[in-house]
Amino acid sequence: MSEQRQEQGTSQPRRVVVVGAGMAGVQTAVALREQGFTGTVTLIGAEPHQPYDRPPLSKAVLLGKAEGSAFDVDFEALGIELQLGREALAVRAGAYVLDTSAGPVPYDVLVLATGAEPIRLPGAEGVPGVHLLRTLDDAERLRPVLARQHDIVVVGAGWIGAEFATAAREAGCAVTVVEAADRPLAGALPAEVAAPMAAWYADSGAELHTHARVARVEPAAVVLDDGSRLPAGAVVVGIGARPATSWLAGSGIELGRYGEVVADDHLRTGLPDVYAVGDCASFPSRRYGERLLVHHWDNALQGPRTVAANIIGQTPAVYDPVPYFWSEQFGRFVQYAGHHPGADTTVWRGDPSTSAWTVCWLREGRLVALLAVGRPRDLAQGRRLIEAGTPMDRDLLADPGRPLKAATA
Repeated sequence: MSEQRQEQGTSQPRRVVVVGAGMAGVQTAVALREQGFTGTVTLIGAEPHQPYDRPPLSKAVLLGKAEGSAFDVDFEALGIELQLGREALAVRAGAYVLDTSAGPVPYDVLVLATGAEPIRLPGAEGVPGVHLLRTLDDAERLRPVLARQHDIVVVGAGWIGAEFATAAREAGCAVTVVEAADRPLAGALPAEVAAPMAAWYADSGAELHTHARVARVEPAAVVLDDGSRLPAGAVVVGIGARPATSWLAGSGIELGRYGEVVADDHLRTGLPDVYAVGDCASFPSRRYGERLLVHHWDNALQGPRTVAANIIGQTPAVYDPVPYFWSEQFGRFVQYAGHHPGADTTVWRGDPSTSAWTVCWLREGRLVALLAVGRPRDLAQGRRLIEAGTPMDRDLLADPGRPLKAATA
């Protein structure tokens, strides 16, 4: 804390205000208590719902197998004050005040955990039958659509598009996926790795149209730029997400090229006593030699422990994780660990036309990332090897019958 706030803190309880009641915000509040923080903790969320987890929205909640995904946290017992249905509007850093739709909230330490918001399809707003899938309300609006087994057009073949298409096919809907790039997951994986995944759509009974751009959305139809029309009882847009930080304009908090809060390796912003964590923040990675912006659940789970440790200040903690995420799509369990863009070597373990295979990325002989399809043991062992920076033997690594941990140099 700054000297000013420390002096004030000697005569009154310290107040930590966490903005954002998703995974990153909830885990920050919980981690503060777990690590012994005894001051006031206030968790502010824009949605009126009890804080909930998002991954089940595209699976169990969407398919009606669960009514919700509220976190199993006893906020009252932990002494965490919830202020829900309260939108953050601005930060007045000099006054140590957060402005919200329900009035100002003073803080001694502020944690920004507002996550990301979906990118909307231009020209589709207000058209009946067009949906996003980001919130509990979104999932509840889409659940009856799937139950009625509409013809559904999904715009975007990224992670969320594939997961929604999977759920829609399971519900018995006819599904067409439209992707502007030449392959699924074009923004996430190299062409040779993503290309085999295109066959998964046809195998599941979904149609995949690549090199296809949406010209406009009409009631009950999607019109592509080549003039073709796709019948659509509903349209689900999954073309990416951006950090939910527009409300920080003019606050003095530095925003990066994607609109994210620029944090340091302790997840501190450039303003005194203001931290940022989760989907809304980027951080410098010594491990990968670049700044990372990670929009995945595990980042929102791990980062709060670092934030809490640094707020308490007993042992300053550096944040430099091995990024990790998973996706369930078309009957396959897909896991990814690390960060591959800086790799100089790619090694395949297994045949990508089968149900189980792994791709490993090396840099200077050390594992820096891997994608495992139906091979969870590879992922678990590989993640530890990445963390340790262990040199690997490329020839041994290419043998899918050999445990990954036994392929070291």
